[in-house]
Parts: sequence; structure tokens; C-alpha cells
Amino acid sequence: MENIKVIIWGLGAMGSGVARTLLQKKGIDIVGAIDMGEKVGKPLFEVINQSHPHKINIPVGTTDDYIKANQADVVIICTDSYVKGNFEKIKRVLENKMNVISSAEEMAYPKAQNPELAAEIDRLAKENGVSVLGTGINPGHIMDLLVLVMTGALVDVKQITSKRINSLSPFGKAVMEEQGIGLTPEAFNQRKAAGEMAGHVGFEESVHMMADALGVQLDALTTEMQPIITEVDRKSPYGEAKAGQVAGVDMSAKGMVDGKEFFTLQHPQQIEPEQVGVETGDYVIIDGSPNVNLVNTPEIEGGLGTIAMLVNMIPKIINAEAGLKTMIDLPIPHAILGDFRDQVNEAKRPFK
Repeated sequence: MENIKVIIWGLGAMGSGVARTLLQKKGIDIVGAIDMGEKVGKPLFEVINQSHPHKINIPVGTTDDYIKANQADVVIICTDSYVKGNFEKIKRVLENKMNVISSAEEMAYPKAQNPELAAEIDRLAKENGVSVLGTGINPGHIMDLLVLVMTGALVDVKQITSKRINSLSPFGKAVMEEQGIGLTPEAFNQRKAAGEMAGHVGFEESVHMMADALGVQLDALTTEMQPIITEVDRKSPYGEAKAGQVAGVDMSAKGMVDGKEFFTLQHPQQIEPEQVGVETGDYVIIDGSPNVNLVNTPEIEGGLGTIAMLVNMIPKIINAEAGLKTMIDLPIPHAILGDFRDQVNEAKRPFK
């Protein structure tokens, strides 16, 4: 069996991390890397600042260089957070009969906010005999899939609280912009009032994913966003906040079912939280039969967690039936320590 072929579209913090990880794995080859500007034409190993003497060092190229019919088994897209921003890229990949894994938060459950585009992606995927998945650490795992896995041991669920206190430091410039890192409180509130402040992207997706999986009907879903103002200077690899500026966002969401608060999501996230004594962690608290009180601290690091999810879901999206998939449609994620080819149904591979 030939090695699994992967193209990476976007070599920012996440895409570069995916490349570094894949180059350490067995039975898998990077056959394309797409970016723009000064990265184009440079060897991939130079862009990711690593050397791999036993792997092919391909040049970073454009979409025209690498998005061609049956060039790879999977294209991993790490560009932005939104369905609309990813749609044309996904469409082009599907029309060239390759599977897609996207890191875009809205792609984790695209019908939550973009039902028409979700339906079109599903149609294109089925028409071309391939599959599409959006995933990451959150949404995609910690605040939704992990919650659902824990409810598997319950006979009844009355209320769910999912809380993640995490560091934004591993994430790239796009996330820093979305979170308003480095803004003054006044500028943050102005952008928020104008609807230009994204904050955490994914609450709608997480809540709708859980509601649909559990079979409950949402009456309403509300979200709230408040800036986290730092009292000390902070600097991460991709963002910086001086004292008095925005170092993160405190996000929360409430999902109502039968007139009661059924889903409570709390998600304060900031750069360099340890500088101000903030302990990170992941928490699943379920009022049910029996009760659940799951605590993991410190947090599962967001950057590494997202990279791992994108990589570990490669065999599962290859094996999937054609169409748009979510994390509740596929087998649960797990680390792959052996040869990736052993996890794949050869008959499902578009690249042979």
C-alpha cells in the first residue's frame, strides 16, 4: 500500500505544526504545501524550520501547483475560522476529488450558522465521492465531543456545564486578531458594538452539536463577550498586550431547553495566563444520573491539541462515507502511534 498523501493549505501556526507532526509519522507523506507571499517557492523544511533527511522536501506553492485531481488523499486547510472564508477552497478541493479536513471553527458544525453552505458542501462531497470534516481542540473535542462521550455513561441528563480556561499563546496572528489582543478597552468595545469582534468562534457550533446529538431542542442560545485587561505587559509568539490593554476574552454561552438553562459554556482565554497566576484547565460538570465532575488541569494545550486532532482524524475521514461529516458522525479520535496505513480502508482512498 502506498503512503497516505496529504496536502497542507496554510502554513501559519497550525499548518506549520501539522507539517512538523506529519513528518514524524509512519505511512504518510506531505505531497503539497500551499501558502502565499514570501513563503512561495521556499522549501517546506525551511519554512517550518526543521530538517528531515528521510523525507521529500517539497517547495511551498500555490493552489494551482497542488490542487489538482487526485493529487492527495486529504487536504488539510488551516486558513481562517469561518465557513464562508473556507467555502471556495473546500469546493475546489472537492471538485478535484480529495477529502478535506478544516481547522475552521465554524466548520466543526457548519449547519449551526451556515445551513445553506453546509448543504452545498455535503452535495459537492457526495457528488465527488469524498468527505469533509471540520475539527480541532475546541470546537471539535474539549467543550463538545468530550461532554458527549461522558454522557454515554448516563441514563439521564438535566444540565451540562463545560468550562475551558486556556492560553491563547500557541495560536497564530489570525486568532490574535479575532480575540482583540493588544487593543485598548475602548477599541475592543467599539469593535464589539460594531459586530467586528469575533472572540471565541465556535460556541454556536458546540452547543448545536451537543443538542442534536442528545436529541434536545434549543429554545434559545445567547453568548457574552468581555475583554480581559492585563495589569502587566505580556508577549506571546504571535501577540502582545501592554499593561492596560486587552490580553484575552472571557466568553460565555447559555443554551435554553424547555425554558431552562441546559447548556452553560464558560471560556476565558488569554495570552500568557501564568504571568498573572491564572491556572488553566478543562472541566465537564453534568447534573445527571449519575453526576459527572471531570477535571483536567492544566488545560490540554490548544495549539498541540488542534494539531493532533487534524492529524489523528486523517484515517477516519478517508474511511468515511462521502459527504459533510462532523465529530459526532465519525469514530472517536485517538492517537496513532503506528503506521497510518494500517488505519485506512484502501478501497476508500481517492489517491491510489
